[in-house]
Amino acid sequence: MIQIEIDNGSGFCFGVTTAIKKAEEELAKGETLYCLGDIVHNGMEVERLHDQGLITINHDQLKELRNVKVLLRAHGEPPETYEIARRNNIEIIDATCPVVLQLQKRIKKQYECNQEESTPEEGRQIVIFGKNGHAEVLGLVGQTRSKAIVIEKFDDVKHLDFNRDIYLYSQTTKSLDEFHHIIEYIQEHIAKEAEFKSFDTICRQVANRMPNISTFATRHDVILFVSGRKSSNGKVLFHECLRVNPNSYQIERAEEINMSWFDNATTVGICGATSTPKWLMEECRDYIHNHYQHP
Repeated sequence: MIQIEIDNGSGFCFGVTTAIKKAEEELAKGETLYCLGDIVHNGMEVERLHDQGLITINHDQLKELRNVKVLLRAHGEPPETYEIARRNNIEIIDATCPVVLQLQKRIKKQYECNQEESTPEEGRQIVIFGKNGHAEVLGLVGQTRSKAIVIEKFDDVKHLDFNRDIYLYSQTTKSLDEFHHIIEYIQEHIAKEAEFKSFDTICRQVANRMPNISTFATRHDVILFVSGRKSSNGKVLFHECLRVNPNSYQIERAEEINMSWFDNATTVGICGATSTPKWLMEECRDYIHNHYQHP
């Protein structure tokens, strides 16, 4: 029989766990609850909560709602969202991850200092290493009235003004290695009269998964990486699995499993992103057991 191991380090981070728990508590009261955006980047978990009554809305729909409850997911939101809620008498169930919330406050404080100290042309460049359009990044940029500069990849750093001060932050789920690469480049190119400060705001619960999942992936013949394809954290972790083990496959649900992947395998490792529920990894394990043909 094929041996299957589920990675103990995979699954929801505490921010996602808290958001889902808050949603379940509200839904258990039998009240209508809206969620601004998918509560987690995992279609199966979103479906499960929809079945319990959670209604996913977008920002345009939020503006039309009045006198309801809306849950803000772990990614966080810009100040405008809270202002809309206040105007429309919407009760906010705030499930913003504490790590993200702390980062928002730091960026907002820095932006306000910039406004007091200098003109926009002279002020520090607030730079965020993150994915443009990502929910967390939208919330961070919103703290600066959309003045922050977002760099998505290493090459983007070359477009900064190295004659002006640079304050660098990071989306909480980005790669530590790439962040340090960007820091080194800025340090090498910043003008002597300009100030550069970097703030390592990457969540360690996420960052530490990279070396852990790498070790896990080397232990098995085949790796099943279970994750929603919209998860940026999932993309990073899956590519790490693929780098150390070419027999790695990303799936969103058990039905996507191709049993021929295991033809010459004796061990299979199942792991996932910070947005992957444990129950889904267990379903994939059970699917393999139920469909596996003994050689």
